[in-house]
Amino acid sequence: MNTTPQAQGPRATDSRRAAAPGGEPATSRTAEPGLPPAESFDALGLPPELMRTMAGLGVKEPFPIQAATLPDALAGRDVLGRARTGSGKTLAFGLALLARTAGRRAEPKQPLALVLVPTRELAQQVSDALEPYARALGVRMATVVGGLSVNLQSALLKTGVEVVVATPGRLTDLVSRRHCHLNQVRITVLDEADQMCDLGFLPQVTDLLDQVRHDGQRLLFSATLDRNVDQLVRDYLHEPVLASLDRLAGSVTTMEHHVLNIHAADKYAIATEIAARDGRVLMFLDTKAGVDQFTRHLRASGVRAAALHSGKSQPQRTHTLGQFKDGEINVLVATNVAARGIHIDALDLVVNVDPPADAKDYLHRGGRTARAGESGNVVTLVTPNQRRDVNRIMTDARIRPTVTQVHSGEEKLTAITGARRPPVEGKGSGNVAFRGMGTRPGRPKETRRTADARKAAEARAAARVRRSR
Repeated sequence: MNTTPQAQGPRATDSRRAAAPGGEPATSRTAEPGLPPAESFDALGLPPELMRTMAGLGVKEPFPIQAATLPDALAGRDVLGRARTGSGKTLAFGLALLARTAGRRAEPKQPLALVLVPTRELAQQVSDALEPYARALGVRMATVVGGLSVNLQSALLKTGVEVVVATPGRLTDLVSRRHCHLNQVRITVLDEADQMCDLGFLPQVTDLLDQVRHDGQRLLFSATLDRNVDQLVRDYLHEPVLASLDRLAGSVTTMEHHVLNIHAADKYAIATEIAARDGRVLMFLDTKAGVDQFTRHLRASGVRAAALHSGKSQPQRTHTLGQFKDGEINVLVATNVAARGIHIDALDLVVNVDPPADAKDYLHRGGRTARAGESGNVVTLVTPNQRRDVNRIMTDARIRPTVTQVHSGEEKLTAITGARRPPVEGKGSGNVAFRGMGTRPGRPKETRRTADARKAAEARAAARVRRSR
């Protein structure tokens, strides 16, 4: 192994940056022609250990993002990948990273490859996906995230690992403690770069990139390549090969989008009936308090549900995700913490109980379904005072949803979502307004007209309940 000390990598010189006149993304001007896409994994010259592992795991043909990026990534070129979540990016960068790292041995505290991701869940998912391949090649890995013992992570780094999968905050902490040094990192991956920027990690990310080898390889993957992501490309990637498979609005053809126009007073009952369906469902709400309250209500209604948000400890979050993946619970109620970095097989329904804030959030929430060629549905519950905002979001995302007016207990609701009455219809399971669910600061107060509509809806719902008895 070449252990010649390298100067810590400064930001790329001006010769590596590209002008972006008129505000156009620099990425469109820096990208160089790449190698032809791979038609099969066999054609890539991957180590036989990787090929055997893929065969054992049933990985046969490359997904488009893998076919487009692996030839250049294996050749050591910088790669800029634009692809939606769930498109197979992990193996797109992971196989190249592991193949190019195999055979090298890291010194204590000095990893040779780095994968930066925005969330703990995504870090764990990447590590889990790459672990069998790393084991086959004898490559040692460490996952470095907040919420877990920093001392255990420091001890693992001290033993020497070739690959570190990390969130920016915890890695910055370990570097500041001098428990990890990045001057020997030859390959750096930024996964979900747009979310790292959106979450305010850009200063930490750039500080970490300044410390890796400036002559190393960079692989950046993002759903969008605007603003701060564009700046990362300008400053840190050298003549990157651009593989753009899905724009921000790129919704797969196996995904259906539904907007359900509802009365505010009916929202709680509708959400409950959807949660009681057969099969798994991921439901998004705005706030941690709303998630906890709705989860308690679902459990009282006989629905196997669990909550996921940033107020939970990392062991709790990991345990809850494991229960959802294993089928111990049917409903995962979450804030945006679950919008990225979570892969659940056969998850065919995502419900925005509270609409997202923008098109990015909408697409990333929806990206939890219809992954890797599977089909799925995204349903958004919309009250009258939310319609304008939701229409704007759909326009920005370039999505034309199917719009339906529904009430709780209707066949239309069942046909779209599989909704049914909850197993236990006790106190609080009917059409009672769920206080605190679906509210954001600054939203309009209830007007006389909406109050009258709410009362009328409640009266109709009460009549339906009497008729059903």
